[in-house]
Amino acid sequence: MSDRYKLSLLAFISAVLLSVPYLVPGTGFLSLIAFVPLLIAEQYATLAGIKGFWKWHYGCFVLWNAFTTFWVCNATLGGGIFAVLANALQMSLIFGLFRWSRKQVSGAVPYIFLAFAWIAWERFYLTWAEISWPWLVLGNAFARTTGWIQWYEYAGTLGGSLWIWTTNLAVFGVLMTLAYGNWRNRTLAARLFFSLGTLALFAVPPVLSLFIKPDDPDGSLDVVILQPNIDPYDKFGGMSQEQQTDLLLSQLSDCCPTGNVLCIAPETFTNDIITNDLYLSPTLNRFQEYADAHPGVNILFGASSRTYLESAVRPSHTARLRPNGLWMEGHNSSLMVSAGRTPDIFHKSKLVVAVEKTPYPAVFCKIDDLLGGVMGRNIGQEEVTDLNFAQYDSTGQMTGSFPVGTPICYESVYGEYCTEYVRKGARLLAVITNDAWWKDTPGYRQHLSYSSLRAIETRRWIARCANTGISAVIDPSGKIISRTDWWEPAVLNAKVGLSSEETFFVRNGDIAGRISVLMFLLLFFGMLVRSVTRPGLGR
Repeated sequence: MSDRYKLSLLAFISAVLLSVPYLVPGTGFLSLIAFVPLLIAEQYATLAGIKGFWKWHYGCFVLWNAFTTFWVCNATLGGGIFAVLANALQMSLIFGLFRWSRKQVSGAVPYIFLAFAWIAWERFYLTWAEISWPWLVLGNAFARTTGWIQWYEYAGTLGGSLWIWTTNLAVFGVLMTLAYGNWRNRTLAARLFFSLGTLALFAVPPVLSLFIKPDDPDGSLDVVILQPNIDPYDKFGGMSQEQQTDLLLSQLSDCCPTGNVLCIAPETFTNDIITNDLYLSPTLNRFQEYADAHPGVNILFGASSRTYLESAVRPSHTARLRPNGLWMEGHNSSLMVSAGRTPDIFHKSKLVVAVEKTPYPAVFCKIDDLLGGVMGRNIGQEEVTDLNFAQYDSTGQMTGSFPVGTPICYESVYGEYCTEYVRKGARLLAVITNDAWWKDTPGYRQHLSYSSLRAIETRRWIARCANTGISAVIDPSGKIISRTDWWEPAVLNAKVGLSSEETFFVRNGDIAGRISVLMFLLLFFGMLVRSVTRPGLGR
């Protein structure tokens, strides 16, 4: 077997091990060893003096991205290919930094640097990046193995990424020690410590999860999740908005909710919301009429909304000039309607690049104008706000309210971002989405599973409404209590818990990510200084 074939096989094995947890429920444990074959291949290439190893590690990451997120191509072929190649390139650059670090220092330090660099990059994606695609954050590998990760309420998803890198490096270290004959040279105590320590890395987090339980809820609420099952490719042309509203209201009437009930409709259910005057919307008016006739029934729904601005000059880079002479800003919004109240509204902040927003608008909006305006230009809120669920007594009088957090679609992928809803007081999270752009592929199942991570991190019940499925109710341990089928009209009735608890992760945020950024910067600049002052080191 040739050296190149061996390297290709090892890189392929890593790609498969990295991919399976995102595709097959209950296989998150594979991520704990998934990088080991690639690290072995890198060590072999280094010792054998094989040039161009970037082709193998980039190929590994391309395959991982392609195996797990190929479904993006169903919505946009060019965008899907770009996402696979560009995301793999960033992973490969991190691995390239690791190979550079091996020329600066020896021993375990470059491998520690690799782990911190990778997690720092993940945090950058989740927090600061204008172009962000954090779908394959390593900690997400356990989204369908939630029994092992109840400690995410302390460490969050990037704590899971740190665990994955630690186990991979420990296993690699053991294998290298055995391969180079150093094992026998160690004392019995050292061998026991090394062996038991590695086993503990695998066993302790899942065992701890057995003893970490969410607090009991301090209240409950009836929810009705409405899944109209409207093909999104027909939604803005195949059916009129009036027909879509008729369909949803017929689902609502058939289940006859009474008392204090939260009824949830999906993301972008309507496109007739004008924020300057909400009651210009026929859809909102019909929902308001229903709520006024049924005090206690709160209707939460998604909307493609617009704000009109009067200005002699362009008020922002993202504004578009309309035929009526007004400038328009677009939003992806959620609204809450209840009896006798002005509706609450929230604008999605974590927007999908190109489809919903134009990144670096000062530059790319000008280019987009030349192309005819093909990219989305939605704008979101600077700060998260909750929507208020209004409570009524038997006479129809409002007696109080409490906040509900409404992550819209892609926002449910961002763990630390979702804690903002809870810090603002949300006692329940209601995720609204429209996942059918990708057809019947792993995409919508992965998206559903990420809501389980948000449930654990925040210890909130989650009511998830998806236009075409899967709609679901998820408890604070990440377990899916009830769910609908894919691509079928459905109504899901359930009782969910309400909580005022704040987890360690909610209160303190992503400590694992922040520490990783700090350690990455310290190690990087330390090695950079070392490479400048001792240019011959390691060569």
